[in-house]
Amino acid sequence: MAHLTDLWVTSGVPKKRREETSSTREPPLPNPEEGTTLCVIERLLGADYILARCADGMTRKVRIPGSMRRRVWMREGDLILVAPWDFKPERGDVIYRYSKDEVRRLVEKGVIPEELLELIEAEEAE
Repeated sequence: MAHLTDLWVTSGVPKKRREETSSTREPPLPNPEEGTTLCVIERLLGADYILARCADGMTRKVRIPGSMRRRVWMREGDLILVAPWDFKPERGDVIYRYSKDEVRRLVEKGVIPEELLELIEAEEAE
């Protein structure tokens, strides 16, 4: 039986509260074995595509998958995790978008390359 503190009442229908898991969960890290890389969003192209500068030096046209389209909002200068396509390496899919707080933690750990930090700072300055 749910307690009254665990329920919200809107229009007479109680709904369960979502648990706060996003702040306690560790963000995914880039893994070369899995084929993921860090990228910075350079330009939003529209139709769910992004132009992103990646840590390996390539500029990729990246697709936002359907599971993220309306749930995760992306802006120029955001740090994202990308999985390049095997059959077309100049394209890829967005796996995760890092929040500003997660970027700060990754900088402290030394995971983000210096060239991506410069791109992030240049996008914030504009």
